Amino acid sequence: MTPPLPIPFLDLTAQYASIRAEVDAAVRRVVEAQRFVLGREVEALEAEIAGYVGAAHAVGVASGTDALVLTLRALGAEAGAEVVVPAFTFFATAGAVVNAGLRPVFCDVDPATCNVSAETLEAAWTARTVAAVPVHLFGRMAPMDEVRALARRRGAFVLEDAAQAIGARQRVAAADVEAGGPHGARPVAAAGAGRARERELRAGSVGDASALSFYPTKNLGGFGDGGMVTTGDPELARRVAALRVHGGGADGRHDVVGTNARLDALQAAVLRAKLPHLDAWTAARRAHARRYDDLLRDVAATGAIRLPGAGAGRAHVYHQYVLRAERRDALRAHLEARGVGTAVHYPVALHLQPCFAALGYAPGDLPVAERLCGEVLSLPIFPELGAERQERVAEAVRGFYG
Repeated sequence: MTPPLPIPFLDLTAQYASIRAEVDAAVRRVVEAQRFVLGREVEALEAEIAGYVGAAHAVGVASGTDALVLTLRALGAEAGAEVVVPAFTFFATAGAVVNAGLRPVFCDVDPATCNVSAETLEAAWTARTVAAVPVHLFGRMAPMDEVRALARRRGAFVLEDAAQAIGARQRVAAADVEAGGPHGARPVAAAGAGRARERELRAGSVGDASALSFYPTKNLGGFGDGGMVTTGDPELARRVAALRVHGGGADGRHDVVGTNARLDALQAAVLRAKLPHLDAWTAARRAHARRYDDLLRDVAATGAIRLPGAGAGRAHVYHQYVLRAERRDALRAHLEARGVGTAVHYPVALHLQPCFAALGYAPGDLPVAERLCGEVLSLPIFPELGAERQERVAEAVRGFYG
């Protein structure tokens, strides 16, 4: 009997096969125009992404990391000013702070959501804090109503790290989020009929600025690196746009020293071809998450694993489907031996990374983040996964726990 094919953690070839004609036509359009950096494709993508997330302005940059770095640089804060970031997230969130000439201060996260809360952010706040970077981890929005309220009280800038969360939403009471903010954020969208006392926050439009990533593995991914800054502040957008081209304007004047962080037209064209499919892909991810929830509910009832859950009032986009698992490493080895691809997001809390040793953190300082690093395991959830392969994944998990 032929053994079943391995189940990859991610299969981008399946996605490409489903939209090959559209993507190939987009690439051919750029090749024939011979305009490869910025230009009309990038401008069109900027307008389309701004409309999709509900932001007034969007600036295409070379990567999600550049979106973070250039936004922080555009603040003009004095060197060494502090930025609060979660200890449990991808390295770029904190690395961008350092590369912008600022000092990261790490906070713990909520064990129920793996995201920051107003309480965890405020616990790390000092008199030198100029900004906070809440991360919408794994595709679930952080509690931006609480974060915005904290920032308003403290007079600080909020930079959403929405790299994993394009399309995510959160419903809050209308009174919890006021239009605008200390740095001119755009008002959030109102809820529909029958929910007049609620407002819907969309990832990428709630903070004073937001950073998106189009790395190939993201829910909306290009054929290489790419990123976007979205904001409601036209002056901030202008400064980021200048910084991405060495700090210069069209007249050749350089008022600041920027860098080369431009978005390629080829990436923009690919992303424009993919964007109309994003909502359908997100719906597939959500359906897969519900199926995993059903297939693994009895294992979760034993306490051996904890399922991620979307959370009340939140539209999770499931960039990752992340279990918290007892004997995580043994479970991962068991799955890999049965041909199931997995990943660990993330194995080392940021405050314990060797490069940040000089900041003075020690094991035990941020216990939730440290515990999560030993428990989290991501299962395959790409849109083309299908029910049969999901059932094999769940069967392998169930088999491990007996």
